[in-house]
Amino acid sequence: MKNTTEENLLEVNNIEVVYNDIVQVLRGVSLSVPKGSIVALLGTNGAGKTTTLRAVSGLLKPENGAIREGYIKFNNVDTTHLMGTDVVKLGAVMVPEGRRVFKHLTVNENIRVGSITRKDGAQKIREDNELMYKHFPRLSNVTNRMAGYSSGGEQQMIAIARALMAAPKMLMLDEPSLGLAPLLVKEIFENIQRINRELNTTIFVVEQNAKIALSISDYAYIMESGKIVLEGSSEELQNNPDVKEFYMGITKGGGRKSFKDVKSYKRRKRWM
Repeated sequence: MKNTTEENLLEVNNIEVVYNDIVQVLRGVSLSVPKGSIVALLGTNGAGKTTTLRAVSGLLKPENGAIREGYIKFNNVDTTHLMGTDVVKLGAVMVPEGRRVFKHLTVNENIRVGSITRKDGAQKIREDNELMYKHFPRLSNVTNRMAGYSSGGEQQMIAIARALMAAPKMLMLDEPSLGLAPLLVKEIFENIQRINRELNTTIFVVEQNAKIALSISDYAYIMESGKIVLEGSSEELQNNPDVKEFYMGITKGGGRKSFKDVKSYKRRKRWM
């Protein structure tokens, strides 16, 4: 993304990530997330998207992973080798894949857990706690229910609200649409747009659902086999014939095409 460093809240520069000192997962990945924007990282399962988020979030070490080359800066602070708790304190908070709520706590207790690192006073935390129910009105009806009994869509909202309670400068979302019905996916992504607009929170979202991610983001990167193979404004990528065919399943004839029906070399040849 062509922005000056001062405009970028997140800067990932040519990083290589290795697991167990042997398996290389990311190969020279570079990307940036400007302040106030929504940036999407797209790709199929196994492309390296989640590893990219873990690298940014300081969560590689518990998975026996490490950044061997390149660097990561968040808000002009080098976070390449920081642990996750330190990254959160700087204002970069991730919502992991799989809606990991504390099942034996109530919905409201789950949400309030997110404020544990804050030091701006109980009154501000209470105000933000109330604000979460305005952003996610569905949760107002289940605030005292055990989170484990909530639906998948409600659990995703709980996880996002909990992350927002940390008052992040940048919210990172790993596959927020995974396993949800289309109507709930639409609602979640509308909420993401509102959070970006009304709370002035920068959003970095990882998604397989290219269509909806491109519809709400400003800029996007496409990843394959641990490398960025294509990038551009979301509008440009929405109109890119390769993206339409391989990530939205839209062919020239207006039909849909499965990845299984497409020779992978054709995709690589077009993009490399």
